[in-house]
Amino acid sequence: MDAKSMALRGRGRARRAADSTAMAVAARAGFAARGLIYGLVGFIALQIAFGTDDGGGRQADRGGALSELAGRPFGAALLWGVGVAFAGMALWRLSEALFGGAGPDGTKPSKRVAAAARFVFYAFVSFTVLSYAVGNTGSGSGSSDRHTDDVTAKVLMWPGGQWIVGAAGVAVVGAGLWIALRALARKFRKHLRTDAMSSRARKVTDVLGMVGGTARGVVFAAAGVFALVAAVRHQPGKAKGLDDTLRSFADTPAGPWLLTLIALGLIAFGAFSWCYARWRKV
Repeated sequence: MDAKSMALRGRGRARRAADSTAMAVAARAGFAARGLIYGLVGFIALQIAFGTDDGGGRQADRGGALSELAGRPFGAALLWGVGVAFAGMALWRLSEALFGGAGPDGTKPSKRVAAAARFVFYAFVSFTVLSYAVGNTGSGSGSSDRHTDDVTAKVLMWPGGQWIVGAAGVAVVGAGLWIALRALARKFRKHLRTDAMSSRARKVTDVLGMVGGTARGVVFAAAGVFALVAAVRHQPGKAKGLDDTLRSFADTPAGPWLLTLIALGLIAFGAFSWCYARWRKV
C-alpha cells in the first residue's frame, strides 16, 4: 500500500471517529433533555399532590414542563437547548435505524424498526419544542388532555373506530407493563458502560432505573386503561392525557399519596436519564 492510500484510509478512519463522537454527544444531550422534562413533570405532579400547583392551572405534562422552563431566567435559551438536544437524539436514533446500534444485537431488524419509530417520535418532540421556542405557544405547550380528547373523538367517528381506540389502549397497557417489568428486571444494565461506573454509581443507577421505570410504566398502563374505557363506552372524554392520568392517581382510595409516589418515581426516571446521558453505550 502506497503512502497516498494510507493517508486516505487514515483520513477515513478519522472522519468516522469524528462522526461517531458527534452522534455520541447528540445522544447524551438527548438523554439529558429527556431527564429534564421528566423531572419537571414529576415536580409539577408533586405540587399537584400537595395542592401547591398555583390554583390548578399548571399541567403535569410536556407542555407544562416547557411552560415551566420558559418562565425561568434564560428560559428562551433553555427551550432552544432542549429542542436542539431532542433533535440530536432523533438523529442518533436515525443512525441506529440506518446503520445499527451498539451491542451484538444492534443490527437486528426489530432493533432498527424500533430505532426508526423513536426517530419519528423525537423528531416530532424536537419540532414542537423549537416551535414553542420561536413563539408558537400552541405547538409545544398545548394540554395533552385536550389533544387526547380531540384525537380520540376523531378516531371514534371512523368506521371501526371503537376497535381502533380499543386496540391502541391494549397496546399502551402492554407497553406500560413491558416498561415496568423490564425496569424491575434491570434490563437497562445491558445498555450501560458498567465497567466505567463505580460501585456506588451502579447501585444508585439501579435504584433510579427500577423506581423510575416502574413509575413510568404504571403511568403508561393507566393511560391505556382510560383509552380502553373510552372505546368501550364510546366516550372520547374518558381517554386521558398525561396530566389527567396523573391527577387520577389522587382520586384513588390512597388519595394524594399514590400521586406523590408516582411523581417521585418520574423524578427518579429523570435522574436515571441523566445517568444514561453519562454512561449509556452509544
